[in-house]
Amino acid sequence: MSDAVDAIIGQWAKERPDVVEDLWPVELFGRIQRLARVVDKSAKATAAAHGVEHGEFDVLTTLQRSGPPYALTAGSFLKASMVTSGAITNRIDKMEAKGLVERVREGGDRRTIKIRLTEHGHEVTRAAFADHLANYARLLADVDRDLVEKTAEGLRQVLETLGDTTVK
Repeated sequence: MSDAVDAIIGQWAKERPDVVEDLWPVELFGRIQRLARVVDKSAKATAAAHGVEHGEFDVLTTLQRSGPPYALTAGSFLKASMVTSGAITNRIDKMEAKGLVERVREGGDRRTIKIRLTEHGHEVTRAAFADHLANYARLLADVDRDLVEKTAEGLRQVLETLGDTTVK
C-alpha cells in the first residue's frame, strides 16, 4: 500500500538520491501535515454548520472546558492560541456580536476584563462539540481502533520529546 507521502519521497529519491537518507522525518511530518489538512477542513465544516468559524469554536470550547465561571482573560487566549492581540480582539468582537460571549469586569481590579460564555454560547458549544466528536469518529470509522490508539501513543511520545507537555 502506498500514499501521497510515499509518492513524494519517491520523487525526491529519484530527483535527489543524495538526500534519500535524510528523508526519514518526512515519513512522519508529511503525514501529520496531510492529516491535519483533512481534519481541519472537516472541522471547519462542522463548526460552520453551527454558525461559527473554526477559531470561534476553539474559543468556545476553551471557555467551556475551563469550568465555572467559564471565563478567561484575553491574555489566556493569547498564550493558548499564539495569535496576535488584534486577532483575538477581532474574534471576540465578532463572537460578542453573535451573543456567544460577553466581556465582564470581575473583582476589584477594573482593568482586568474576562471573556465569558453566555447561555447562548453554552448551547452552541454543547451542540457543536457533540457534532465535532461525531465528525472525528466518522473520520476514523474505517481505521482499526488499536491502530488509532498505538498511533496516538506514538505521537504523544514524540510531542513529549519535543517538549510539548502542557496546555498553555
